[in-house]
Amino acid sequence: MQFKISKELLEQINSLILENNEKELHDLLHELHYADIAEIMEELDEDGARYVFNTLDSEKTADILLELDDEVRVNILKQLSAKEIAEEIDELDTDDAADIIAELPESKKEQVISELEDVEHAKDIVDLLRYDEDTAGGLMGKELVKVNENWNVLTCVKEMRSQAEHVTRVHSIYVVDDDNRLKGRLSLKDLLTTSTKTPISEVYIKKVDYVKVNTPNVEVARIMQKYDLEAIPVVDEMNRLVGRVTIDDVVDVIKEEADKDYQMAAGITQDVEAGDSVLEMIKGRLPWLLIGMVIELIASLVLQDNQTSVQQYSTLMIFVPLLSATAGNIGVQASAIVVQGLANGSLKQFSKNYFSKELMVAMISGTIISSFLFLYHSIMYKQYLVGLAISTSMVVVILFAATLGTLVPLFLHKNKIDPAIATGPFITTTNDVFGIMIYFGIARMILGY
Repeated sequence: MQFKISKELLEQINSLILENNEKELHDLLHELHYADIAEIMEELDEDGARYVFNTLDSEKTADILLELDDEVRVNILKQLSAKEIAEEIDELDTDDAADIIAELPESKKEQVISELEDVEHAKDIVDLLRYDEDTAGGLMGKELVKVNENWNVLTCVKEMRSQAEHVTRVHSIYVVDDDNRLKGRLSLKDLLTTSTKTPISEVYIKKVDYVKVNTPNVEVARIMQKYDLEAIPVVDEMNRLVGRVTIDDVVDVIKEEADKDYQMAAGITQDVEAGDSVLEMIKGRLPWLLIGMVIELIASLVLQDNQTSVQQYSTLMIFVPLLSATAGNIGVQASAIVVQGLANGSLKQFSKNYFSKELMVAMISGTIISSFLFLYHSIMYKQYLVGLAISTSMVVVILFAATLGTLVPLFLHKNKIDPAIATGPFITTTNDVFGIMIYFGIARMILGY
């Protein structure tokens, strides 16, 4: 059953904090999952969150740190000494430990690393800090199980037992040569059903999916998603095994990428969260608002140039908002499908087959919409020629919007620009300008003004 924070629970926790009753608070929270405790801490004020954190065992607080929102985690870390942070990090896997240290000021990073008791653990963390956080190197952890291709099965089992003590979960057994170059993977079934004297070189699987340390994290996520991998090995430029990326890290990448695309589709140019300052929110949201304003000003100039026709055929103006909204919706729908296809790999580049399919959808949709529009205008206003102009332009504008919505994301993707930009204000505002130009152009041809 999913945990939910109740008002009564928060009141009880706040009451225990005020009473300084650490024992009862510890007993209350001890059995809860660390992710649930993190959620509770985010509902408390800064002092309350810190009190809860200090009440719990370091084995649990280390995991809680990873689950906290950035702002709450920063506030907690500020109150801890370098030695206390090191004690927390000693409980974590290398990739998680490196993520926390990366958030610290430079001066404190060195202090924390120097306080780590496990020297090998410290070396691994320092090594991970070298990599860009948006690459496989920045995602990977050092904990894994590997065996040498020259060992026999008996030696392999002994070594695996020793290595597995430091690994939370064994997803795969990797096979390397004497220079630590990745050669393949070992099936646990083959290991258990093979004679103890058999060399590993005779039983391991040579085909293994892997990524390089500089592979972008989004590409790592795509590969693991495509092949349903729980973990994937990471190799350096010389094909030496240096770590592995696990599914929990990839889930975070997928979520972050989805959040980013959602914000870009809404016209937000940088990562903005509810807890950010007013200035940060303005910086993230204002650019596209200004761009949209400039584009809409162009649309207003187009309307100004058609004042005569608007005065002569007043119903033309009435249907401008409908035209703009319909074109915007069609464009956003088309671009959203393309962006989704580019993201999941089902669409890699321009496809005549897909493009013709999108145009067919637009043509049929446009014909149905314009037919209803012509019927409505004819009944309401009895101006059949004007109705024909409006309904004809609606079909053309819908076709234009679908074309723009399909081609723009593909163009951006080809030029290494995030195509998610094309699913938001860019498409809707561009369609407004060109849609109005097409609308009055067709009206001018049919009505002859």
